[in-house]
Amino acid sequence: MLQTAQIRAARALLGWNQDDLAKASKVSIATIRRIESQEGPVMGYVSTLMSIQSALEKAGIRFLDNDAGGGIGVRLIKPNA
Repeated sequence: MLQTAQIRAARALLGWNQDDLAKASKVSIATIRRIESQEGPVMGYVSTLMSIQSALEKAGIRFLDNDAGGGIGVRLIKPNA
């Protein structure tokens, strides 16, 4: 499950502010702010969460799940040159 800290970390890796994410995901800036102000799992409409996750993944973010190798995280994938 996507965590709010992962969204904030993904934006930091991309150098995006909340407005950039809102534009890329076609989600309102107010919704982005509300989601990011929470802690823990992202809460909201599934379609909204999928739009945010998809926009970040298209920009090169890979979300890492909590597993035996460590906690949650994000990784910036280099685009194919």
